[in-house]
Amino acid sequence: MVDDTAGLVEIIGGYRENKRGIDAYARTMGYEPERSRKGFDSVQEAKDFVVSFSPWEIFGVRGVEVDSEARPIPD
Repeated sequence: MVDDTAGLVEIIGGYRENKRGIDAYARTMGYEPERSRKGFDSVQEAKDFVVSFSPWEIFGVRGVEVDSEARPIPD
């Protein structure tokens, strides 16, 4: 997530591909294991899983447009 006004970057979720499928997680401020899941068959399914939690709302952001393209973590 990028804050266009302040230039801040927050990681709100992610996925990784491995031998057994794709793992995904949505950011949380506490212990919520249901926001993490393994074994997706496609990257799109993993992205949809993350977006379904609206993890940007943790930061008070509402009514955003989700960019469907995954990006690497910035340096």
